[in-house]
Amino acid sequence: MKDPHGTRDENGDPDGPGDPGGPGDPGERASAARTPLPRVSVEDGGRSLPDAVPGGPVALEHQGPVALEHQVLASLLGAWALAACSAEEAAAVEEHLGACDPCADEALRLREAVGLLQRPESLDLDPALRTRVLEGCLERRPPRIPVPDWASPYDAETARLDALLQDIGDAEWHAPVRLRWFEADGAASRRTTVAGVIAHLLTVDGLVAVALGLADPLGDVTAPTDAPAGRTEAYWRASRHPPTRAVRAPWREQSHDLVRTVSFTGEAGRMPVSYGDFGLPLHDAMLDRAFECWVHAEDIADAVDYPYEPPSARHLHRMIDLAARLLPDALAARRRAGPAPPAARPRLLAAGEPGRSLRLEIEGSGGGEWLIPLDSPGAVGSADHEVAHVALDGVEFCRLAAGHVPPAEAAAGQAGDREAIRDVLFAAAGLSRM
Repeated sequence: MKDPHGTRDENGDPDGPGDPGGPGDPGERASAARTPLPRVSVEDGGRSLPDAVPGGPVALEHQGPVALEHQVLASLLGAWALAACSAEEAAAVEEHLGACDPCADEALRLREAVGLLQRPESLDLDPALRTRVLEGCLERRPPRIPVPDWASPYDAETARLDALLQDIGDAEWHAPVRLRWFEADGAASRRTTVAGVIAHLLTVDGLVAVALGLADPLGDVTAPTDAPAGRTEAYWRASRHPPTRAVRAPWREQSHDLVRTVSFTGEAGRMPVSYGDFGLPLHDAMLDRAFECWVHAEDIADAVDYPYEPPSARHLHRMIDLAARLLPDALAARRRAGPAPPAARPRLLAAGEPGRSLRLEIEGSGGGEWLIPLDSPGAVGSADHEVAHVALDGVEFCRLAAGHVPPAEAAAGQAGDREAIRDVLFAAAGLSRM
């Protein structure tokens, strides 16, 4: 084929007839077209530079938003609502919204829809975050004397409560709080303040401190009994003024001392801790203190309108397990006191013998299943002798055991012996105390 453009020499003129690729040799002329000669710069040729074009790239930088048609701008509204437009497109859309009412209304609806699609994230830390961070740190550098696994719930719950107390103001320490528990098959309560709740935790944690050989927070104050309520009332009465935020420092120091001291006991934790009319092994007493710390932290959070989450699933499971293990003794104590109906009276069984059982199914975080022996504390729960089944949410069961939920309203599902179910639910509420 003939090159329609031909070739030019270095001065830009058409090739002469004697040049390669000239009109006298079509083959050579086509070959030259495939390899054009290099261009000569305007500066090297001695020619003057062309004038600047009006509205060129420099001028376009100052022209503002890109001019787009209405239909194009309307199609960009969805991307604009999601903040997915380029800067130029966003500027063009926003300028258009000031002049087009239909598009402005549509943009408002789209922005509201985007807000519904995006879940607001809580600023509060996940309760499990502290555990994960500590585990990561301890994997990198294991401690010489680790905190026993059975003491980690108390360590975590006191740290969470301390973080809450750090966030509240001076006036909120005097916010009213009502302590609630279950007593003699009825609800009981005691009115105090946020500072009064921390004083209560200080004095009852002191039972563990005394068992470990640490100082008693009561000092020279004499309590009528070693029961938690007696110690708390004695501490409140001995104070010249109602407790203030100053009570946080001794409570915090004592909680640190408890965690530090139990770390030297190893994994045994079998020494007894007296609660006055009953006792618990040290490892169960620390779980009990973690449970009460969480329950009263929620009381404080409700009083000062502070968001507060349940414990991590692993710690919650341990607390539920403690309550399930205490239920047989609570059932026996309830029957000795006389409120159990005749149909629910147990048969006499030898220790370790399987007997009538209730299956306690805990759903949700920290859940599991426990077979509660109904006949005597020494009996063994048995699936073959199951007479009733109760299903509860994990947090709901803990609030029942804390006396914050009426037993008749706590069960999410139940089947089997109604009297046995009622007896167990009331016994679970009876685990609570001030």
